[in-house]
Amino acid sequence: MKKLEDYVRSIPDFPEPGIIFRDVTSILQDADGLRLAIDGLLGNLKDVEYDVVVGPESRGFIFGVPVAYMAHKGFVPVRKMGKLPCEVISEKYDLEYGSAVIEMHKDAIVPGQKVVIVDDLIATGGTTEAIIKLVEQLGGEVVRICFVMELAGLKGREKLVGYHVDSLITYEGK
Repeated sequence: MKKLEDYVRSIPDFPEPGIIFRDVTSILQDADGLRLAIDGLLGNLKDVEYDVVVGPESRGFIFGVPVAYMAHKGFVPVRKMGKLPCEVISEKYDLEYGSAVIEMHKDAIVPGQKVVIVDDLIATGGTTEAIIKLVEQLGGEVVRICFVMELAGLKGREKLVGYHVDSLITYEGK
């Protein structure tokens, strides 16, 4: 049987020379790869008490919704600025070349709720750090953060010190 890593397509020199791009879409395209990813994320949560799954667009939706569905939990989307229709809270975060803003509905998290964050990839950790701030601003408690892949060379975990972080696959480089 193949391992999850076997479903990841590695593309050298993208987006620039010396970088190996790890493509998650090749996991999604294969039913067995997708099952391994979702089952792996659920496995990391089997002994965790939580109320809701939070995921950022777009790939956090792809992996977070089936996790929430299988665990019979709700799902809270975190979106780019201007995409949510009701009253929101916002958080600015830094990107490699600039900054961005993400938003969450103001009523999405109830004070005291235990929250799991699910996303496809941790690189620098900026998006996840911003999501944590949104959850905590609404009174939620982040009890676990789960990624399909981690680019350890970008040191994203350093922004998430104090939180339990799991990755199904870890790549040492960038």
